[in-house]
Amino acid sequence: MIDLELLKARFIDKHGLAPRIFRAPGRVNLIGEHTDYNDGFVLPAAIDMATYVAASPREDRIVAAASVNFEGIVSVDLDDRDALPRTDWGKYIQGVAFVLETRGNRLLGADLLIASDIPFGAGLSSSAALEISVGFALASICGNTIDGMELAKIGQAAEHEYGGVMSGIMDQFVSVHGQEGRALFLDCRSLDWSAIPLPDIAFVVCHTKTRHNLADGEYNKRRTECENAAAMLGKTSLRDVSVDDLEKMESQMSELLKKRARHVVTENARVLSAVASINSGDLRRLGELINASHESLRYDFEVSCPELDTMVEIARRQPGVLGARMMGGGFGGCTINLMLPNTRGEFMSKVSRAYRAETSIEPELYDVRIAAGVEEVFINK
Repeated sequence: MIDLELLKARFIDKHGLAPRIFRAPGRVNLIGEHTDYNDGFVLPAAIDMATYVAASPREDRIVAAASVNFEGIVSVDLDDRDALPRTDWGKYIQGVAFVLETRGNRLLGADLLIASDIPFGAGLSSSAALEISVGFALASICGNTIDGMELAKIGQAAEHEYGGVMSGIMDQFVSVHGQEGRALFLDCRSLDWSAIPLPDIAFVVCHTKTRHNLADGEYNKRRTECENAAAMLGKTSLRDVSVDDLEKMESQMSELLKKRARHVVTENARVLSAVASINSGDLRRLGELINASHESLRYDFEVSCPELDTMVEIARRQPGVLGARMMGGGFGGCTINLMLPNTRGEFMSKVSRAYRAETSIEPELYDVRIAAGVEEVFINK
């Protein structure tokens, strides 16, 4: 949890005035992995881990950003689009600022101090939370009113053009629109969505503390493979492919493209079934769908890794666990685990010990709560 008073004090110490402070959350995704960029369905929820931005305006068209989490200063000249940021995280600041202006939001400049309690590289959308918190802060302090879906699209564009990852819109969308105690069912083609009240269940995120180097390149590769599979099936995207379509055409497809398509087609069906299961209170069925999602990601989409599989297998052995699967792009990062609320403490201690014993890696486990989306949390008056 970020200490807002400390963040405010650090900003005042550096800049001599009190800031406004903005917050954008990370997210979990109950089910619907690698479906968003295929125009499919997803079921994410915002969490109580977030990125906070303390901000004040300046008049010289410079966005100067410092981070509690990272070294270095990012200085973005809004009139110089050829300059490259000196830090890796700076590309997100630069990208959001430039995309905001490209889409009609005039900026003056800003001083920013950023702090986050979202673990980086864990599949909890730390980059989307950074994009949305910075985008909302810059727009707000410069007097721009911005629509929520437009803000999500700005964050996604920054991820594509400056972050180099061709993500779908899910992460930015849920960081904007998250609601306490509710998951968001999103149609990634139409962008129609609805909030789904969650029953009395607990979510624990287990961080494997591994990230394999091929992650970003393989993510973009999977997107290309899905596009190729859709084209071979004569469809605009895999969203338009049914299980029957796939069975009729699979003999004409390579084994690799058949597996990629099968994951997306069946995962979309699992999302729809998961929404129905939540609405009917069938938690056992919801857990089965979450388990099936992991197997599909492991064997058909091939984005899991030994550490993720080990974590999932350990989790499924614990009392009260309804379902467990890898979450995020894959190749490391986190699992999401659905369980009865009164079992979370025992789960966290047993899983930590077992994972450490089997891998010699010290994991991190997070008892997350479902939280609201982007907001201003401190107004300087």
